[in-house]
Amino acid sequence: MQIEELYKIFLQYPSVQTDTRKLKTNDLYFALKGPNFNGNSFAQKALDAGAAYAIVDEPTDSIKERTIQVEDVLTTMQLLAKHHRQQFNIPFIAITGSNGKTTTKELLHEVLNSTYKTYTTEGNLNNHIGIPLTILKIKADAEMALIEMGANHQKEIESYCKFTLPTHGLITNCGKAHLEGFGGEEGVRKGKGELFDFLRANNGTAFIMHDYVYLQEMSHDIAVVKTYGTRDAEITGEVKSSTEFLEVAVTKGAAIKTIKTQLVGEYNLPNVLAAIAVGKYFNVADEKIQSALEHYTPSNSRSQLIQKGSNKIILDAYNANPTSMKAAIENFAKMEGGNKVLLLGGMMELGNESLKEHEGIIQVIDAHKWKAVVLVGGDYHKLQHSYINFANSLQAKEWFAQQHFSDAEILIKGSRSMQMEKVLE
Repeated sequence: MQIEELYKIFLQYPSVQTDTRKLKTNDLYFALKGPNFNGNSFAQKALDAGAAYAIVDEPTDSIKERTIQVEDVLTTMQLLAKHHRQQFNIPFIAITGSNGKTTTKELLHEVLNSTYKTYTTEGNLNNHIGIPLTILKIKADAEMALIEMGANHQKEIESYCKFTLPTHGLITNCGKAHLEGFGGEEGVRKGKGELFDFLRANNGTAFIMHDYVYLQEMSHDIAVVKTYGTRDAEITGEVKSSTEFLEVAVTKGAAIKTIKTQLVGEYNLPNVLAAIAVGKYFNVADEKIQSALEHYTPSNSRSQLIQKGSNKIILDAYNANPTSMKAAIENFAKMEGGNKVLLLGGMMELGNESLKEHEGIIQVIDAHKWKAVVLVGGDYHKLQHSYINFANSLQAKEWFAQQHFSDAEILIKGSRSMQMEKVLE
């Protein structure tokens, strides 16, 4: 079946599902395959549950009706997403980076949605499956689209651009994340830079944090480059206060004096400035930009400030890499309070650099005074240090429950696989 024919069916049944457990009546079921599952096996179940059609890539002799066999289900879904995307003549803004891309995406959505009907990536569905699903959810009333792109190896962003066709792009930063897959820091820049390569080749627009010289270099020769930063940029700002929540003083480019966010950490300054820059570029009113940024509340274990009894807890357990871990610890050390506790999970996907990077984090911890430090999993147990060590977050949870902390400040952070949020359950 040609994509054009499948698209006609999609227009009749414009809801796509890949999980039979979430399927609704008249959804299109795409039978994806993975290392540990085969969606083709659930085609009958999907049809029984009310799916309009099941798109499969293996013979289904037992079920003839309402099945569409294609060569490869994933490729077909991506091509369908591309065809759907080509029906829109609106800005498609792609966001990637080592740290802060989901928070930046959420802030941009708040700002743009104050003025335009804006569709965006839900949560962090930012991979080869999540991105086409996001595109296929965009309705005819869309005025803006925000697409988050995650990646852990080269050529991945390039492949996403082929069906997302971004008109605008933003790389938050290039840090020490997924070093194993990218092959080192230079590999990270090359991989993330695939977004800028696409914009360069297609007369696109890039938004860059001007403080980062490498982003200036990476964006060279892109048709339009808009800048934000702490100095020498079109939009500038600085940290006014970060004792609890981040307050940003806007120093150039907008008629906004101070933005009182509900974000924790000075490291969120570039994310806030990016949202201002994108909002100004698309002519969002200053008062709407300010209101959107001040009303945004982080969730999903991303720099959440939680008051539990007399304790203040920063839960930043969605992800971690050496760059974000160092920033979080140093920011926490600057904050007010004399009873500071660290519960830090291991950092994944660092390859041969893992021991060195975990040792570097211990050195950052050593530079400050703490009430207690707990290190969980990762390569911490292979290194010499004087801190409490546990194999997993459940052990850390048992320890935490026995401490009965009061009037303490607590930072909980770690890679997603460490599930450090369980400490609070």
